[in-house]
Amino acid sequence: MKLIKMIGLGVWGLLMCGMVMMPVNGQAEQGEAPKIYNILPKDAIRAVLEPEFVSVEKAQVADSAAMIGVVFHGEAHVYSAVLLNSHEVVNDNVGGVKIATTW
Repeated sequence: MKLIKMIGLGVWGLLMCGMVMMPVNGQAEQGEAPKIYNILPKDAIRAVLEPEFVSVEKAQVADSAAMIGVVFHGEAHVYSAVLLNSHEVVNDNVGGVKIATTW
């Protein structure tokens, strides 16, 4: 088996994080650590630095859409998993608290 482990979630994780662990000679020897190859350059996936939000009434998402919600000091922000699939990190300020939401 040439590909023995991907960092992330399946093939999507491989594409998104840009790393794959493979044995050096095509087959891992027992007890031998695989070599890690980077396939995306540093900072190839940009974080969302200044997110913009719409009201719930104006949001055009399905009721079943995967979302990540954060609440601090009575202020709530929700991030679409679809957005996070292509950015992975949102830097935000929620209720006066600086946060990084990751996917």
